[in-house]
Amino acid sequence: MDLVEVAPEARPPVCRILDYGKFKYQQEKRRKKSGKKHSTNVLKEVRLSYRIGEHDLEVKMRKICKFLKDGHRVKITLRFRGREMIYKDRGEMILKRIAQEAQDFSKVDSPPSVSGRSIEQYLIPKPAK
Repeated sequence: MDLVEVAPEARPPVCRILDYGKFKYQQEKRRKKSGKKHSTNVLKEVRLSYRIGEHDLEVKMRKICKFLKDGHRVKITLRFRGREMIYKDRGEMILKRIAQEAQDFSKVDSPPSVSGRSIEQYLIPKPAK
């Protein structure tokens, strides 16, 4: 058994007689348990091409919906290769379609923006009601 100072700020300081190893173990367990409740702001990225097939787009949409329901932000990136940059309008149409289909549980954080050879759009989950 050890003499442990529990509240040093109190007047007079409070001490207890207890097993110090057990006390430290319980404090660490409490700290880890409270840390599990904190969610980190995770950004998930989904990459696609403007030539994506219908079924492939549905699969990507399911993945996007899963990420949003888990509370993660989603970055959707449409990549263009070579001379595909002339089809930016098709890419923007795909991003608008994705945003419309996911509007039940997400909001568009930023509209489609062109950066280099890709178009990016961010979706954030809607707050739970």
